[in-house]
Amino acid sequence: MRVGILSYPMLFQRMGGLQIQVRETIAALNHLDAGMCAELVDPARQRLSEFDLIHVFSAINGNVRVVESAVDLGIPVVLSPLVSPSWDRNAGFRARLADRLAGRISSYSLQTSYAQTKRALQLADLVIALGEAEREAIVNAFLTDRAKIRVYPNGISRQFFTARAELFRHRTGIVGPFVLTVGAVSPYKNQLGLAHALEGSELPLVMIGPVARDDHAYLQSILKSPWVRWLGTLDHDDPLLASAFAAASVVALPSQGEVFPLSVLEALAAGTPVVMTQDCALHLDGAEAMLRKVAWDDQQAQRADIVSLAAQPPARASVQALVEQFTWQRVAAQVAACYRELVPEAQGAV
Repeated sequence: MRVGILSYPMLFQRMGGLQIQVRETIAALNHLDAGMCAELVDPARQRLSEFDLIHVFSAINGNVRVVESAVDLGIPVVLSPLVSPSWDRNAGFRARLADRLAGRISSYSLQTSYAQTKRALQLADLVIALGEAEREAIVNAFLTDRAKIRVYPNGISRQFFTARAELFRHRTGIVGPFVLTVGAVSPYKNQLGLAHALEGSELPLVMIGPVARDDHAYLQSILKSPWVRWLGTLDHDDPLLASAFAAASVVALPSQGEVFPLSVLEALAAGTPVVMTQDCALHLDGAEAMLRKVAWDDQQAQRADIVSLAAQPPARASVQALVEQFTWQRVAAQVAACYRELVPEAQGAV
């Protein structure tokens, strides 16, 4: 079975959770069996009709046109939409009203991103959500048929389970307790709020992640604190990144919203507890003592949970056990089963 993987054109001009998800999924699919061939499609040189199935990652940034084109050609489509769990029934109702209003004002020449996402979800043959919260958002806000949604969480690369703190401490000279946050430096990720929350706690904040040109002033406002250190961007497979997760006392992700953040899974795989936004699709049974969720703008709650976890950290082995089942090989097997549903004649080839 030949599977074409697509997303928006500028996807790999930066690196983040979606980019890692796409690359790791492709690699794991191609390791399943010689009969499986998954590849990134180059729309400038390849036609969708060359593939048995199309898998689109992200429902925004114009990706609905890819879904429409594949459907017009009669090619089965799997969609991993990455819908924020903050979308609920009321938000969907308001978005539909706004879409109708925008259409009337523009003589129906303007279409909202909500409408494009909704159409992509409705056209896709199967939809893969990363968690139950995302599935509920897809059903309630975008009125998608629940029966065609599967829930398969992301995987975790093996190097995070085997990471050790010594490399990070040797390279950086940071030897005491600290809080780590990994991700693009931006107001949405809320690193400034985290820095304010930690003021006076005697817990330094270490940031790893890229910063866009428009957010350089935001970065400088964060770095005004003598307790904050920014290490720039690290490649996902850089051993220093995995070591940073292992060395941290607590990993924090107080962003305004997340779907299924890989950095949280990677921190837990390294044995480090996490404090993160409550607006996310990630749910792990029995994780309350090691994974705390708070409102993104509740600095007092963030500080209390971070200080508590740093003072009395859970056993690393217990933290790692929460996510030991999250492997990219397992993800690939589940996704391949979806492909076989849609292309049954390729059963023997997969």
